[in-house]
This record gives sequence, structure tokens and C-alpha cells, in this order.
Amino acid sequence: MNKLYIGNLNESVTPADLEKVFAEHKISYSGQFLVKSGYAFVDCPDEHWAMKAIETFSGKVELQGKRLEIEHSVPKKQRSRKIQIRNIPPQLRWEVLDSLLAQYGTVESCEQVNTESETAVVNVTYSNREQTRQAIMKLNGHQLENHALKVSYIPDEQIAQGPENGRRGGFGSRGQPRQGSPVAAGAQTKQQQVDIPLRLLVPTQYVGAIIGKEGATIRNITKQTQSKIDVHRKENAGAAEKAISVHSTPEGCSSACKMILEIMHKEAKDTKTADEFPLKILAHNNFVGRLIGKEGRNLKKVEQDTETKITISSLQDLTLYNPERTITVKGAIENCCRAEQEIMKKVREAYENDVAAMSVSAAWVADDPPASHALSWQQAPEQEMVQVFIPAQAVGAIIGKKGQHIKQLSRFASASIKIAPPETPDSKVRMVIITGPPEAQFKAQGRIYGKLKEENFFGPKEEVKLETHIRVPASAAGRVIGKGGKTVNELQNLTAAEVVVPRDQTPDENDQVIVKIIGHFYASQMAQRKIRDILAQVKQQHQKGQSNQAQARRK
Repeated sequence: MNKLYIGNLNESVTPADLEKVFAEHKISYSGQFLVKSGYAFVDCPDEHWAMKAIETFSGKVELQGKRLEIEHSVPKKQRSRKIQIRNIPPQLRWEVLDSLLAQYGTVESCEQVNTESETAVVNVTYSNREQTRQAIMKLNGHQLENHALKVSYIPDEQIAQGPENGRRGGFGSRGQPRQGSPVAAGAQTKQQQVDIPLRLLVPTQYVGAIIGKEGATIRNITKQTQSKIDVHRKENAGAAEKAISVHSTPEGCSSACKMILEIMHKEAKDTKTADEFPLKILAHNNFVGRLIGKEGRNLKKVEQDTETKITISSLQDLTLYNPERTITVKGAIENCCRAEQEIMKKVREAYENDVAAMSVSAAWVADDPPASHALSWQQAPEQEMVQVFIPAQAVGAIIGKKGQHIKQLSRFASASIKIAPPETPDSKVRMVIITGPPEAQFKAQGRIYGKLKEENFFGPKEEVKLETHIRVPASAAGRVIGKGGKTVNELQNLTAAEVVVPRDQTPDENDQVIVKIIGHFYASQMAQRKIRDILAQVKQQHQKGQSNQAQARRK
């Protein structure tokens, strides 16, 4: 999206005029300006410069008495389902934007664009052309909190790829892939951002300075870095340190981290409370081993490359309620920020690999005979149905106002999410039914665990532990249990989750029985995946046996 359309030009405007105005505003371009009657085209070196040109000129800069109108140049054949919405109020909640966009059709993805402007920019994909056309007509110029939205088409590159262009991305993840392609089934592409926040631990005495008077400082950080920042002030009352979560692109997270460090250093200097203090990053224990690397090589390399000293809190500090390790980085601010980038790069890669491994294992459990495994990469991963039990009083938080949160969650995870009616009027738990492939399960369940923690349905020192049910063929239940309970015991030791196959169950109409899993998020996920692996082995052995029988009959 590097080619720009420049409209509202006087007929006397020349390429030299445009070159001059671009030079005056220090906007880079490549090639020549192609000037027509009343409009022109030009290429930018990359998407960053194209966005900067749009933000700098469009509706703001005059040339020969007329305000320039600049947007992405989109060929007619690519004006299909994708639009860009600019000038969004920076403090606007995503739920409000989601609700507004949904008025004009089904939003298949909404990706935030990193820009240097104070206002936010998103790229939106609707499910069909007519919905997109309606959205442009209604939203262009729409007033939202004293900001007039600017809407234009952006190229729909997939339009030439036939029916597959219907792939959907999630709103919450800003456009991660849906299932059914080799990319979606495996790791995410490098252009897509991993939905994992940067979590910092800061001294409580500096929290006020980070937030600023009436929230002005943290709003400024949010605007400049295009991020969402949560200061967990209510958790661990009286503690010497507080956690801060930064949700953004990797670049946005790093920029916010630097600004927060600079604020703390200035506050420490002004109040003379500390000469220096380290950067502290929180990371889930599941990722820390891969960050350290074999014999500590990964961590040593980060230290050498960034000229910092890095230590990681002991395993003994972990509890069921606190699965995070504290990574302490000592050095100059610039060096600490470089180390943060390298550390979080490793953490995100570990997360990516975990998600990819889940998708890959499912891709091999297709309903095809073994001979067609080579084709299974081109087919949608197998759908799984999982039942998660949440506190009854949390149902409203999961559903959200007018069902917006559960709809958003469903789109983000690419899963069907339903809440079953209570079994009795005084039930203390409610069943959430999630249907989707492994990656969808990971995302949906992860967000539910996170929401329950955010909304304080569990105490500040209490990790969220939920009961989850998955159904397995009655004929395979013995394999999950193992001889003398050996397999289920190994599962519990490996995953730290409680795994129970209730005895004396009556199989349902599909000849399936329930396996109960109780534990924190990562423990539950690992247990689910291990059980799915066991079922895959059983299925493959069954198919192999059928294939051998068929061959024997033919002989």
C-alpha cells in the first residue's frame, strides 16, 4: 500500500509543485509524480511513508488555494472489502469502535496501524462489497467524540485469489489468521503481531508519576506509542512493586517501556529516592527456559549484545498463584531498552511456537486415511468442543454489554462460544461451550481466564483455576487412564493439572465420556493437548488396523 492518490488539485499544478510541497514537509517519495487533470499519483518508499504523507497532508495542507486530499491509490478491481479509518479518538474504547463498525455489516478483521499521529488508524475488512460501500458512505465524516472520521478504500490483495479471500481475522488480535491455510494452521507470519503483552514491575512510589495528574502522562504514552496500558494498582495492596501491562505491537511496547523508564528515572532524580534502579520484566515460567537457552547461551548473548546484566528470579519463588518469573535488567536506559526488545522477542517466539505446535498436531488428526496426510495441511484443523466452567456471577462480564464482549471474543479466537443455561436456579458455576480448532481453543480459553482475573473474580494472590471438560470416545478412555492409572498420573505430574476420568460414566449419544481437567491456564492447555495426542494415536492405530484388514480381504 505504498502508492498514493492526490486529489483536489488545481489544473495548473505541476510535478515540480508537488515535489516542493513534499520536500517542505520532509515526506519521502520514490519515482516521479504522475499528474493528471485535478489529481496525481506518486509512490512512497514503504507503507510507513505512505501513512505519514496521508496524516501530514490530507485535508490539512493547501496547494494553490485548495486543500490536498491524499489517500491510498486503489485499483477498481481491488476496491472490495477493505477500508482504512483514520482520525479515531485515541482514548476511544475498542468496544465502542467495534459496535459502530458492526452497524454496517460483519467485521471480519480490524487491525490497528502504527502511525505517528495522535489519533488512531485501523484497517477494517467486511464480509462483502456492499457492506464495505455502506460503511464508507456512513462513516466518512462521521463525528465521534469531536473527531471527524476519514474513511477510504485500501487494496484487497486477496480479491484476485478466488473464493479463499473469505478468510477471517480476529478483531481482538488485530487480524491474526483464521483456520484453514498452511499459514493459519502453523506459525503466524512475521507481519502479524503476537497477542502477548509486555508486563513490567515498577516501584509503587513511581506509579503516580507514570499515571500523571488526572492520567495525563499515561494518556500521552498511550497516544505516542499507540498502545493500551493497564496499571494494576488494586492488585497486591501495600506491595512495594506494581505490575504494568502494555498491549501494543512489539515496537509500541518497546517505545512505551522506554518512556516509562525515563519517567521513573526523572522522578527518582527529582525526589532523590534512588540513584539507579533496574528494568523488571514479568514473563510466564513456561517461556523462561527458552529465553535462557541451553547452558544459558541465549541469555548470555542478550547480555553481551546489549551490555547489560540480566538475572531471573528463582523457581522457588513460583506458586500456583504466581506463575511469572521476574527478569531483572541492569544497565543504562538505552541498553535496558535494547535488552527488553531481545527478551520479548524470545518470549513472543516461544508463544508463537506453542500456538503453532497446537495447530500442527491438530492438522495431522484429519478425518482422512493415513495415505492422505500430505493433503491434510490444506484442510481445516479438526474442530474440538470444550466446556469451561466459570463462576456464575462472571457471566455478565464474559457476555458484555449487549453481548459485545462475547462477540468480540468469538471473532478474535475464530471460535463458537456459547454460555449454557444454569442447571439449577442457585448454580454457582456456569458452563461456557467453546467449539473450534486448537489455536481457537487456546485463544478463547486464555481470554476467559484473563477476563476473570481482570474483573477480580479471583483474589490478587490467587491464580485463576478452572474446571474444564473434554469428551473422548468411550473406547479410548482406558488409554487416557493407562494401566493402573499410570498415564493419567503421568499427565498430572507433567502438566500440574488435576486430570480425572470419572468412573461408571454412561456414554452419551455419540458414545463419548467426559474427562475433567482442573488447573491454571497453561496447565489446562498442556493437559488438553496431551490428551488430544493420545486420541490421535488411538485413531491412527484404528485406521491402520482397518487398512490392514481391507488389504487382507483383498488378498
